[in-house]
Amino acid sequence: MQPSAGSVGDSYDNALAETINGLYKAEVVHRRSWRTLQDVELATLEWVHWYNHHRLLGPLGYVSPAQAEEAYNRNLALSARAA
Repeated sequence: MQPSAGSVGDSYDNALAETINGLYKAEVVHRRSWRTLQDVELATLEWVHWYNHHRLLGPLGYVSPAQAEEAYNRNLALSARAA
Protein backbone atom coordinates (compact mmCIF):
# COMPACT_ATOMS: atom_id res chain seq x y z
CA MET A 1 0.00 0.00 0.00
CA GLN A 2 1.44 3.36 -0.98
CA PRO A 3 0.50 6.78 0.41
CA SER A 4 -1.22 9.11 -1.99
CA ALA A 5 1.16 11.59 -3.59
CA GLY A 6 0.52 14.73 -5.57
CA SER A 7 -3.19 14.68 -4.89
CA VAL A 8 -4.54 16.75 -2.04
CA GLY A 9 -8.12 17.52 -1.13
CA ASP A 10 -9.81 15.26 -3.66
CA SER A 11 -11.24 11.75 -3.72
CA TYR A 12 -7.87 10.13 -4.45
CA ASP A 13 -6.32 11.76 -1.39
CA ASN A 14 -9.09 10.40 0.81
CA ALA A 15 -9.71 7.04 -0.90
CA LEU A 16 -8.25 4.82 1.83
CA ALA A 17 -10.16 6.60 4.59
CA GLU A 18 -13.38 6.40 2.59
CA THR A 19 -12.86 2.69 1.97
CA ILE A 20 -12.28 1.94 5.65
CA ASN A 21 -15.25 4.11 6.65
CA GLY A 22 -17.48 2.29 4.16
CA LEU A 23 -16.39 -1.12 5.44
CA TYR A 24 -16.99 -0.02 9.03
CA LYS A 25 -20.48 1.23 8.26
CA ALA A 26 -21.41 -1.90 6.29
CA GLU A 27 -19.91 -4.38 8.76
CA VAL A 28 -20.82 -2.69 12.04
CA VAL A 29 -23.13 0.31 12.01
CA HIS A 30 -25.83 -0.75 9.55
CA ARG A 31 -26.03 -4.41 10.62
CA ARG A 32 -28.30 -3.78 13.59
CA SER A 33 -30.08 -1.22 15.73
CA TRP A 34 -28.08 0.31 18.55
CA ARG A 35 -29.56 1.14 21.95
CA THR A 36 -26.86 3.50 23.18
CA LEU A 37 -23.85 5.41 21.97
CA GLN A 38 -21.73 3.27 24.29
CA ASP A 39 -22.89 0.14 22.44
CA VAL A 40 -21.70 1.64 19.16
CA GLU A 41 -18.41 2.73 20.71
CA LEU A 42 -17.72 -0.75 22.10
CA ALA A 43 -18.61 -2.40 18.78
CA THR A 44 -16.30 0.08 17.04
CA LEU A 45 -13.38 -0.77 19.33
CA GLU A 46 -13.95 -4.49 18.79
CA TRP A 47 -14.17 -4.06 15.00
CA VAL A 48 -11.01 -1.94 14.82
CA HIS A 49 -9.10 -4.53 16.84
CA TRP A 50 -10.40 -7.33 14.61
CA TYR A 51 -9.61 -5.36 11.44
CA ASN A 52 -6.06 -4.57 12.54
CA HIS A 53 -5.15 -7.97 14.00
CA HIS A 54 -7.23 -10.61 12.23
CA ARG A 55 -8.52 -9.42 8.85
CA LEU A 56 -6.28 -10.63 6.02
CA LEU A 57 -5.71 -8.05 3.30
CA GLY A 58 -4.68 -9.02 -0.22
CA PRO A 59 -2.64 -5.87 -0.93
CA LEU A 60 -0.57 -6.70 2.17
CA GLY A 61 0.13 -10.27 1.04
CA TYR A 62 -2.84 -11.81 2.84
CA VAL A 63 -1.65 -10.87 6.31
CA SER A 64 -3.29 -8.56 8.82
CA PRO A 65 -2.29 -4.90 9.02
CA ALA A 66 -0.62 -5.59 12.38
CA GLN A 67 1.43 -8.45 10.88
CA ALA A 68 2.43 -6.27 7.93
CA GLU A 69 3.53 -3.49 10.28
CA GLU A 70 5.56 -5.94 12.39
CA ALA A 71 7.29 -7.30 9.28
CA TYR A 72 8.00 -3.78 8.03
CA ASN A 73 9.52 -2.73 11.36
CA ARG A 74 11.56 -5.95 11.55
CA ASN A 75 12.94 -5.39 8.03
CA LEU A 76 13.65 -1.75 8.83
CA ALA A 77 15.63 -2.76 11.93
CA LEU A 78 17.57 -5.39 9.97
CA SER A 79 18.38 -2.84 7.24
CA ALA A 80 19.59 -0.35 9.84
CA ARG A 81 21.90 -2.95 11.39
CA ALA A 82 23.30 -3.91 7.99
CA ALA A 83 24.06 -0.29 7.09
